[in-house]
Amino acid sequence: MTFIRTGLGIDFHQLEEGRVFMLGGIKIPHYKGAVGHSDADVLLHAICDALLGAVGLEDIGTQFPDTDPAYKGIDSKLLLEKTFLLVKGKGYHLINIDTAICLQTPKIKPFIPQMKIGIASILQVEKEAIGIKATTTEKMGFVGREEGVMAYATVLLEKSSD
Repeated sequence: MTFIRTGLGIDFHQLEEGRVFMLGGIKIPHYKGAVGHSDADVLLHAICDALLGAVGLEDIGTQFPDTDPAYKGIDSKLLLEKTFLLVKGKGYHLINIDTAICLQTPKIKPFIPQMKIGIASILQVEKEAIGIKATTTEKMGFVGREEGVMAYATVLLEKSSD
C-alpha cells in the first residue's frame, strides 16, 4: 500500500538595500536583499513549510525559531537539509515540488537551472522533479513596489507501507 501526502508552504520577506539576496540556495546579484533571522531565502523557506505540513509537523518558525541564536544568519540550504531529514524520518520520499516566486526585480529566469540542481541534490530527486516559476505583480502591492518578495511551494510525498 502507498500513502500520498501533499503540503503547501508560503513565505514572505522584506527587501532592503545593501543586503545579500539569497534565493533558491544561490546568491542573486541585486541591489536589495531579503531581511530575516537566517539568510532569508524565501523560496527554501516556503519549500520547508510545504514539506513540514505534508507530514503533519509544525512550521519552519517552530522547528527553527528566530529566537534561537544558532539559526542567526544560517544558510537556508541547511534548514532544508534538516527539514528533509524530518520528512525521511517519517518514512516519506519526495515525488515532486512546484513553486512560484513573486518579485518585481530582478529577473531570475537565468538562475532557475542552478536553483533546481541545488534543491534536487538536497532532496535526493532528479532536477525535473523541481518546478520553479517566477512572476511579477505588475507593480501592484508590496512586491510591485519592491518592498518584499514572496514564494509559494507545493510538495507531493509518498510513503510505502513495506
